Amino acid sequence: MLKRCGVRFNPPAIVITYATKAGKTHRRTMPLRNFNKNAGVERVALELQCNKRHEKYLSHVPLHQLKKMISIIKDKLHGLPMDDILKKNKDIDKIDPEEDLNLVDEGILKHKKAVMDQTFERNRKKPGDVDFIYDVEKDFEGGAIESCDWDSDNDSNEF
Repeated sequence: MLKRCGVRFNPPAIVITYATKAGKTHRRTMPLRNFNKNAGVERVALELQCNKRHEKYLSHVPLHQLKKMISIIKDKLHGLPMDDILKKNKDIDKIDPEEDLNLVDEGILKHKKAVMDQTFERNRKKPGDVDFIYDVEKDFEGGAIESCDWDSDNDSNEF
């Protein structure tokens, strides 16, 4: 069972702490061989996750979290201060409903979608959960009802 994960900067590595079924705590260090500041984060993350030696340890680590840790190492190799690196990653993880995701680059979009998927799965109510209700109806008050031309009934015979 995975307890925590982190990074080591010199030499670059991912470090995880996990508990065995017997209750013992172990630490595993997975070096990022031939990693430099120009390496592709996604490629390195996929190679690490598909590596036969590390596969069983990283199976419980979401890919977006692994990419985040590798990008922290990459930013540190570029010489950025740790405070700036952590602020940048916090901004990427933050989901702002007012943010236009059409304007962000592909890598950030994938990361934000993965964060949204993980949040959805964490909050989802499934049959068998204690507080699961099959058919939930909710009235939302306080908002004005907006009408649109495309949803009016009198235009239905035009086609």
